[in-house]
Amino acid sequence: MTQNTVEKSPVTLLGLGAMGTALARTWLAAGHPLTVWNRTPARAAALAAEGARVADSAAEAVAANTLTVVCLLDDASVEEVLAGADPAGRDLVDLTTSTPAQARARAEWARERGARYLDGGIMAVPPMIGVPEAGGYVFYSGSRELFEQHQETLAVPAGTTYVGEDAGFAALHDVALLSAMYGMFAGAAHAFALIRKEDIDPATFAPLLADWLVAMAPAVHRTADRLRSGDYTKGVVSDLAMQVAGTPTFLSTAEQQGVSPELLSPYFDLMLRRLAEGSGGEDLTGVIDLLLR
Repeated sequence: MTQNTVEKSPVTLLGLGAMGTALARTWLAAGHPLTVWNRTPARAAALAAEGARVADSAAEAVAANTLTVVCLLDDASVEEVLAGADPAGRDLVDLTTSTPAQARARAEWARERGARYLDGGIMAVPPMIGVPEAGGYVFYSGSRELFEQHQETLAVPAGTTYVGEDAGFAALHDVALLSAMYGMFAGAAHAFALIRKEDIDPATFAPLLADWLVAMAPAVHRTADRLRSGDYTKGVVSDLAMQVAGTPTFLSTAEQQGVSPELLSPYFDLMLRRLAEGSGGEDLTGVIDLLLR
């Protein structure tokens, strides 16, 4: 064992799917002693050849090191895998995709068993892990002491962004950003559908669409400022009344192009509801309030 390996913090990793394997390889490459466990032992064979220690059970893996990272399919899998383990005195970092409520419940589960807990939301796909220039990072929330103690180790696979003591905040940030992503994908899908039957090359149209989306992205900062101040009318250039007046054009164009408006109509309906409340001088920020139950 090299001196470099001895100096690095040991890590236990539960779960060797595509993401777990990518995490494992970055820690091994950085010289961290790594203990791994997977429900299907064959998945650990390649990592064993690269220097990982393979535990016979999840309980054995958790007992091997202070820091245990969990990267499984879902929260139910975490519950099942950790059922026979004793996390007392350990630091548990759960990178499994979950809801904020599940993360908070898991944090309480860990606290009751004498463990410190940190939840994580991975903003990356496996090929981005261990590649700093790819821009991937992980949201972390929960025990600040745990995060600060292990931040250097956690930062090996991807960047780290701590978002608060509330264990549910990492999952909430994760889902919020991904929800925005799917909304963007929905808009892009509608745009491509509009040109689909025409003699327009999608590859020629794509950079125009990408540049337009980038140009619109700074609007999120104005929305945040208006939500913070509570003033939805200050500095508005294109008000709600004007934008609602333009929606029939979008719907008619979709109909003429033989495209379903189902990706746009729900948002347009919310705009119309907000206008009916007498908020024509606002921008689109007020739509957010309509979404709250």
